[in-house]
Amino acid sequence: MTKHVITSWPDAPAEWPAALRAEFAARAGNGEVGTRLVSQTDRVRVWTLTLKPGERIGFHTHVLDYFWTSVTGGEARSHYGDGRIVDVTYTPGETRHLSFEAGGFMTHDLENLGTTDLVFTTVEFLDSANAPLPLAAPVLAGLEQAA
Repeated sequence: MTKHVITSWPDAPAEWPAALRAEFAARAGNGEVGTRLVSQTDRVRVWTLTLKPGERIGFHTHVLDYFWTSVTGGEARSHYGDGRIVDVTYTPGETRHLSFEAGGFMTHDLENLGTTDLVFTTVEFLDSANAPLPLAAPVLAGLEQAA
């Protein structure tokens, strides 16, 4: 099966502050969807995402079908590439599945607005309609050291 390769990314919403637009432009197409890649096989990538109160993971892009599970509860804010800014309260065990057709993707950030650590597990499926985004060598090196 031929996978769709995405190489073009939209501009940031014009109404965002200049610094946020600049970060969006610099990180669009960044496939690091967690703070640490903990496992990878020929079928899946497994990530953990841990944000202390006030911490934020910068813009990253999802192109693969995936699901996330909130390990802890908490409050967060995301800026989405379509201009939405969404505040969410998560509960432990909450899980959401997302999928993308060929050429589809989502770019967003995530900021912990709460008073406790916010922890997620994310599992990406490498057999999705889109080809996986490349990962930087340090991300993969960390995975090899953990093995």
